[in-house]
Amino acid sequence: MNKSMNWEQLLSLRRQGDSSKRLRNEQDETRLGFDVDYDRIIFSPEFRSLQDKTQVIPLSSTDFVHTRLTHSLEVSVVARSLGRKVGVKILEKYPSLETIHGYKANDFGSIVAAAALAHDIGNPPFGHSGEKAIGHFFKNGSGKNYKSELTPKQYQDLCDFEGNANGFKILTQDVKGRPGGLRLSYATLGAFTKYPKGSLPIKPNSHIAFKKYGFFQSESETFSLLAKELGLLKLENSPETLYSRHPLAYLVEAADDICYTIIDFEDGINLGLIEEDYALEYLIKLVKDNIQTDKYNSLTNKKARVSYLRALAIGTLIDDAVSLFIENEASILDGSFGVSLLEKSRYKAQMDDIIKLSIDRVYNSDEVIDKELSGFEVINELLFRFSNAVNNCYHGTGSHYDKLILKLFDSELDYKNGKLYNRMMAVCSLVASYSDSNAILIYRKIKGLEF
Repeated sequence: MNKSMNWEQLLSLRRQGDSSKRLRNEQDETRLGFDVDYDRIIFSPEFRSLQDKTQVIPLSSTDFVHTRLTHSLEVSVVARSLGRKVGVKILEKYPSLETIHGYKANDFGSIVAAAALAHDIGNPPFGHSGEKAIGHFFKNGSGKNYKSELTPKQYQDLCDFEGNANGFKILTQDVKGRPGGLRLSYATLGAFTKYPKGSLPIKPNSHIAFKKYGFFQSESETFSLLAKELGLLKLENSPETLYSRHPLAYLVEAADDICYTIIDFEDGINLGLIEEDYALEYLIKLVKDNIQTDKYNSLTNKKARVSYLRALAIGTLIDDAVSLFIENEASILDGSFGVSLLEKSRYKAQMDDIIKLSIDRVYNSDEVIDKELSGFEVINELLFRFSNAVNNCYHGTGSHYDKLILKLFDSELDYKNGKLYNRMMAVCSLVASYSDSNAILIYRKIKGLEF
C-alpha cells in the first residue's frame, strides 16, 4: 500500500451523475443524503423481493424463520449501532470532520445501515445454493458452450456468479426510468462493496477483501470511478480493478457476521433442529460476563430465554467489534488489515462453536438440502430456456417456443443486444431477481405444470 485513506474523502455524499461535490455542511439535517440512500433501497422492488428469498430454511412454512428481508433489516439495525459507536470515536480522533466539514456520529451509522440494508439485494433465490446453481450451468451445463465467445473475465463472472457483484449491478446500472440505478452516495456504495475486485484473479492473496469479488466486468468502470472518488488505494503491481476496502465495509461485514451467527442459530432452536438446553449452553458461554442471572431465571419459556440471550449476545459482539475497529483503524485506513473484525474477537472460539453447530444441525439438515436440490433444478431449467430463447432470437433462428418465452418476459430480456456477455448477464440477473416462490411458479409454467 502506498498511503492511507482519509475520512473526509471516504464520507463522500456525491452520487453517480453529479457534476460537483456535495458538502455535508449544506445538507438538510431533516433528511441527509445518507438517509436518502436508505429510503431508496427500502422502496426498491429488488429489496421487496427479499421477503420471499431464502436466508437459511428455503420456503419455510413457519412464521418465525428469517427470510433475506428480515435478515437484511436486522443486519441494518446492528450496522447502525456499529456505525454510530465508531462515529463517536472517529470524530473524537479527527475533530475537524465535525467542526469544519459538519459530519456527525450518526452519519457513520446512516452509511453503514444503508449499505447493510442492501448487502443481500443481489442474491438469487434459494440462498447461496442459487449462486452455485447459476455457476454450475455455465461451468458444467449447457452454458459452457458460450465459453469460446467470451473473454476469460466475462466467462468467470458467469461461472462464479456472485450475489455481491449482482447487488452492485442493481444499485448502479442504468435501467429504464432509473438512470444510474438507485443513485446512492459514493460513501454508501463503498461501504456496500466488501470485495473491491473483479472475478479474476481468483483470491490473489489471503486478504479478506479478496475472498470473493464485488462487481462484474459490466460495472468495472463504474467501480473504478467510485474508487477514485473515495480515494480507495489501488494495490501496487495489481490489475486495474484490485483496490483496498472502504473502512466502513468492515462494519457491514461485522453486522452480517453477528446476525447470521446468532440469529441463524436462533432459527435452528425455534425449528427444533437444535435442542434448547444444548443451545442455551452455547449462548451462555458467549454472554456469561454480562448475563443478569435473576432476570434470566425469571423467564419461563424457551422463546423468551432465547430472545434474551440473543439480544445480550448481539450487544456483546457489537461492543467488541467497535473496539476492534478503533484499535486497528490505522491498518484499516492503509488497507493492510487483512481479516474480518470478528476474526480478532475475544469471543471467536464461542462464535466458532455456534457456527459449527448451526452447520451440522441447520445448514446440513434434510429440510435445507432437499429444497436446495429442488432449487438447483429450477434455476438450471430457467437459465436453459431463457438463454436459448435470447440467443436463438438474436441470431434469427428462434423457434415459436423461444418467441413465446420472450413475449412472456419482453420487458426484461433484451435479445437484441449485440454482445453475448450482456445477453447472458441479463438472463442471470433476471433469474437472480426472482423470489423463491416466483422462480418455482415460472418453472411450473414453462414445464406445462401451471396454467
